[in-house]
Amino acid sequence: MSETFPVSSGPAALLEPDPCSPRPRIAPPAPPHRFRSRIGVDLAGGFYPVPHRYRLYLSASCPLSLRVSITLDLLGLRDTVATTLVGLPDDTPEAYAALRGAYEATWHRYSGPVDVPALCDGWTGRVVSNHTPDILRDLAGHLSDGSAAGHPRLRPAALATDIDVLRDLLDADVIHAARQAGTAGEAECRDAALERLLTALGRLDRGLTAAPYALGEELTAADVDLWVALVQLDTEHRPLLDADAADRVSRHGQLRAYVRRLHAHPAFHTTLPEALQDEASREGVEVS
Repeated sequence: MSETFPVSSGPAALLEPDPCSPRPRIAPPAPPHRFRSRIGVDLAGGFYPVPHRYRLYLSASCPLSLRVSITLDLLGLRDTVATTLVGLPDDTPEAYAALRGAYEATWHRYSGPVDVPALCDGWTGRVVSNHTPDILRDLAGHLSDGSAAGHPRLRPAALATDIDVLRDLLDADVIHAARQAGTAGEAECRDAALERLLTALGRLDRGLTAAPYALGEELTAADVDLWVALVQLDTEHRPLLDADAADRVSRHGQLRAYVRRLHAHPAFHTTLPEALQDEASREGVEVS
């Protein structure tokens, strides 16, 4: 879920999940909450690819921001796309005020929530997009040099559909199911969610026995999504499960080895959960 900072009014990005629903309940569209302009898609709209034009507002506590941050590093865009970390208004007043100003410049008298990740245009001071999938697509497809040596092709055309399908699977059957398995009020709902989670993890674990990455032999955007989802699962959701469920979740050896292996890559070098740090230390993998 995106990070939403407190403001006077505005709809939430996601409604509180139905305890037994296998999918998150998306709040009905309520403009001007979501901004979904694109870079390089409609040049007449003015958002064309230019180095140093754009700024990303991110939050250290937001998994979607982590996806964006890793993508920036993988594509070598740190020097061409500026980033600003935003916390609560009292913690980062200048950053929050700048982001709030971008929302207000985009929509007159804007009173909705201030969400990150947010991609903003430095020339006009407006929000281009706060829809993370579009931001990730534009970083990979329009702001990066796909032919640059040393940088992966994160969204090759042949795998674009598979990347989107895997992202939906992770959101629904890993993160949403894990949340339900740990917090749903009815035991029947928790059990059903746990089975969905274990089925998804088993499928992903088996896939990694045949190839080193989520969709084959090359690192793609699917690996960013998968790695962040697995770290989020271990840090946020597994501690809320009962002991037996937590043990069953942790039995997927290929997935755990995958998290530790990608953590050795500089772009993925963020803090690991304590359990994974212990395993990495035993196996000689450097951890932060």
